Amino acid sequence: MEWSLSAAFDAVAAAAPDRDALVWKETRRTYAEVASRIRNFAAFLQRHGKGSRRQRSELERWECGPATVALLLFNCPEYIESMLGCFRARAVPFNVNQHYRAEEIRGLIDLLCAEVAVYHRALGPLVRVVAKARGLLLVDVDDGSGIPALAGSTSFEDAVGKYSAPPELPRPSPDDLYLVCTGGTTGSPKGVLWRQADIFAAAMGGGDDTSPQNLTAKAAVGGATWFAAPPLMHAAAQWTAFAGIHSGATIVLHDDTAPFDARTILDTVVRERVHFMSIVGDAFARRLIAELRERSYDLASLRTIATGGAVTSRSTKEALLELLPDITIIDGYGASETGGMAYGATRRAAGSHHFTPGAGALVLSADRSRFLVAGEDEVGWTARRGRVPLGYLGDRKKTEETFPIIDGQRVAVPGDRARLAADGGIVLLGRDSLVVNSGGEKIFVEEVEQVLRGHPDVVDALVVGRPSERFGEEVVGIVQLRPETAVDPHELREFVARSIARFKAPRAITYCERIRRHASGKPDYPWARSVALDAVASGTRRAD
Repeated sequence: MEWSLSAAFDAVAAAAPDRDALVWKETRRTYAEVASRIRNFAAFLQRHGKGSRRQRSELERWECGPATVALLLFNCPEYIESMLGCFRARAVPFNVNQHYRAEEIRGLIDLLCAEVAVYHRALGPLVRVVAKARGLLLVDVDDGSGIPALAGSTSFEDAVGKYSAPPELPRPSPDDLYLVCTGGTTGSPKGVLWRQADIFAAAMGGGDDTSPQNLTAKAAVGGATWFAAPPLMHAAAQWTAFAGIHSGATIVLHDDTAPFDARTILDTVVRERVHFMSIVGDAFARRLIAELRERSYDLASLRTIATGGAVTSRSTKEALLELLPDITIIDGYGASETGGMAYGATRRAAGSHHFTPGAGALVLSADRSRFLVAGEDEVGWTARRGRVPLGYLGDRKKTEETFPIIDGQRVAVPGDRARLAADGGIVLLGRDSLVVNSGGEKIFVEEVEQVLRGHPDVVDALVVGRPSERFGEEVVGIVQLRPETAVDPHELREFVARSIARFKAPRAITYCERIRRHASGKPDYPWARSVALDAVASGTRRAD
């Protein structure tokens, strides 16, 4: 059986109507309350003609028939309700990074042909110009900022309160679409189009064997509390939220209007008795570790920390397990273009393992002509077949490049390099677009970053390449040290060279007060490259 996300939510809500579904600050809404609100929001969209217009069979895989809906929101219950309401109306919501400038938002909304925008009032000025130019249907969420709604906008509470659902809303289909925008970390943002049946199985807790009986049985038992700490505009946070919903869990959302604060995160875990929490790699984990070393927290309820979206170094996982010895760390690998592909579980006594492939996860040969078998000593590409996206919205060329047909099957190739170990595990090397080619040697920056972050005086680090007359490119480390510490650049180079080949160790080190990352926790590599280039002129001490 295949599922639409609307049908899956309806089944869970019917099984656990009185359980809290969404918790944010002081707001708590049950599954029954959320179900009513999303039906009313779907009715609002339908009354304005914002639903499905063409069947999937009539479209190319990079095309979208329904109306698209831009979500320009911080974390809040209305984010999830907007998504589910759109799905119920057979419209297609998509995430917009609320940290983008007005022109970036305009470009994304134009690229994805949005017809509706749901926005926090504080963010209204960012959509004003594009709203007028495109004639967007506007829905505002009152965020207490005191900033008025845009002219002609309907408040979200009116949309879910005044527009009672008609007896029959459109019947959802497993072919209905889920659209997620990539972060643009290594290039321009793109809209990844999934069938809902595929994303349900690939990243949202479903499976090919999910029946109505086992979905409702799991939801009826439920009882767990899941905490999505990253922003919901980040795909991994959406996947955490929906996977939790599909298990009947209570979903706790972090208020991301303020910068990430480890004390607030941990206080929330204590207050809500959280069982499962998702974070973004070292960027979140290291700040949690620092706070846990400063204060004591009753985290007896916490059983699992899932981390993904950015690298979580071995030293960071070891520090977390030292402080929280009873938890399990699930280190996930995936991408907007693949869903969750592979996982590694780490417990205190068990040590760390490389990634175990999930359903459909493979390693493709370097020339993309075949799939590698266990033990082949070749650096290939991570790939997934089966439950994969249809393509990139509006971009046939990139669709055919990233989602090629191999052996008669559509395959997703997100651009990460990897080896397939003898035991069938995936050894992830890093994103190909971030490889530094130094003197003919390929250096994966994530590998070097992990080693640098293992130094006892390093808080965070990024690694990039910069031009070199001698090597073509050379490796530069941008390093954030612990307060009131000093480390000689040569010492850092030698520290790295003790763990990996010397040619991979940074030939120059520059220090900064804080490593710059996106709100999702992912590295800001364009910033890092500018810092590395500036270091040439500033005479930063080399670590040769």
